Order: sequence, then structure tokens, then C-alpha cells
Amino acid sequence: MTVTYVIDGNRIASLDDFWDAVGREIGEDGYFGRNLDAFADCLRGGYGTPEDGDYLIEWRDHEVSRRKLGYPETVRRLEQRLAHAHPTNRPRIAAELADARAGKGPTVFDWLVRIIEDEHPGGLRLA
Repeated sequence: MTVTYVIDGNRIASLDDFWDAVGREIGEDGYFGRNLDAFADCLRGGYGTPEDGDYLIEWRDHEVSRRKLGYPETVRRLEQRLAHAHPTNRPRIAAELADARAGKGPTVFDWLVRIIEDEHPGGLRLA
């Protein structure tokens, strides 16, 4: 039987809000980690999601999240990432940050959707 996890886009105003929602809906005991790699791990099964991969993420009111997780949130996250990045990663992150400040490139929302699609193809319903 397919398990459906519902993410309420009206409650997602930042990446931290998304982590909270995923922790409530998917994570083991409300926690799975609060970063993109941990989210990808969670979606592979066994740490919150079923081992057999029989689940669906339904992201309701996703357009609200798309706006809230747009370029301002992306800039904020990339600034944080740049401040703590290894020196060899700084030029790439700085370029991504410049793009985000110019309203170009993927947003936080895009990062999350891509991870879901990469780790669980066909397992996302945007509603």
C-alpha cells in the first residue's frame, strides 16, 4: 500500500520550515537531518520512508512554497553556504550566489524538487 506524505505549502516560508514539515511527515521520530544530503538519504528509503520505496510526496499549495522558496531564500542560503565553504568550493558558490541575486538559476524550491525527482522518480505530486 502506497504511503502518502503531505507537505502543506502554506506552512513553508523558508527552508527551515520545509525541514520542519519533512521532519513531521517523513522523518524518523520527527528528525532526518536538516540539509539537502540528509533529505536525499531520507528519500532513498529506510530512514522515514518505506524500504520498498512505495510512497508519494504530495506537496499541496506548492505555488506558495515556490514563491517563498524563491530567489530571496536562495540568496540567503547561498550566503550561508559561502560563509562556511571550503576555499575550493567558494568560486562555484559565489557564481551561484551572483546568479540568484540576478534572479537566475535554480531556487531552493527547485533544489528540493530535483532531489525528490532524482531520489524517487515519479514520487512527487505538486497540487
